[in-house]
Amino acid sequence: MASLTAPGEDGGVRPTVVLVHGAFADASCWNGVAERLQRRGYTVVAPANPLRGLAVDSASTAEVLRRIAGPIVLVGHAYGGAVISSAAAGNPQVRSLVYISAFMPDRGEALGPLGSRFPGSELGTALRRMPVRNADGGQGTDLYIQDSKFHDIAAADRPTASAAVMAASQRPVSTSVFEEKATAAAWRTLPSWVLVAGRDKVIAPDLERFQARRAHAHTIEVNSSHMAMVSRPETVTRLILAAAGDPSTADGPLASTGTRTLVLAVIGSAAGLTVFVGGGLVAAARGRNGFGR
Repeated sequence: MASLTAPGEDGGVRPTVVLVHGAFADASCWNGVAERLQRRGYTVVAPANPLRGLAVDSASTAEVLRRIAGPIVLVGHAYGGAVISSAAAGNPQVRSLVYISAFMPDRGEALGPLGSRFPGSELGTALRRMPVRNADGGQGTDLYIQDSKFHDIAAADRPTASAAVMAASQRPVSTSVFEEKATAAAWRTLPSWVLVAGRDKVIAPDLERFQARRAHAHTIEVNSSHMAMVSRPETVTRLILAAAGDPSTADGPLASTGTRTLVLAVIGSAAGLTVFVGGGLVAAARGRNGFGR
């Protein structure tokens, strides 16, 4: 998947923007952001995230990155944040990372314990579990969000009808994604941008804030539910442009208020949905299938 590079407004080469979705979703959840970036002349790649486990999913994304020519801005939503943190490791083409209401595990951290570090996620009581047979013949478990709870947990700021469609088409995530420990944390060496969703019921907002602080990330916060990149696509696009060094963001709505902190002056709007499974999963999964300790 070779990428064609495009000249930037300042004469440099525009980076390719790679958008990685989270659990229960597919790449279409990035449509509103991708369209805006393409209108500005950016090449966009939105690969499928397998949702089978952190090692598998990170390796899949890393392979996509290796086939792209030129600089890359790597963006992850929700569980996709954990994926990009590992996938970017050792790739000199990745210039910056963007996390949209996402997990940002450190080396040695598993998402289950990390997600339980702060209260605020309500996902644990909203999950539907489905037994599956793995490729090796062993038994596994896939997770979905219950249709009846999907709107309140994942899409409270979206129309009920839109949430119902997304609930019907959600993709399952394996419980193994919460058991595996991260082997890399690219945010330790790469400049990072973070969007905190202040009304997130999937990943606790306090966890998103904590992760942003320890990564010394450029941070904005919006008054949205979990799927900020589809309910606030204009804001998310501008954050990505800032990470790309686009000169249009110099005097835009993202204004510096500190060493590495940004505040939000305007909020965009759009439709769509993507969701991620957060720390509330841990308590429910541990008791029913030996998940966690």
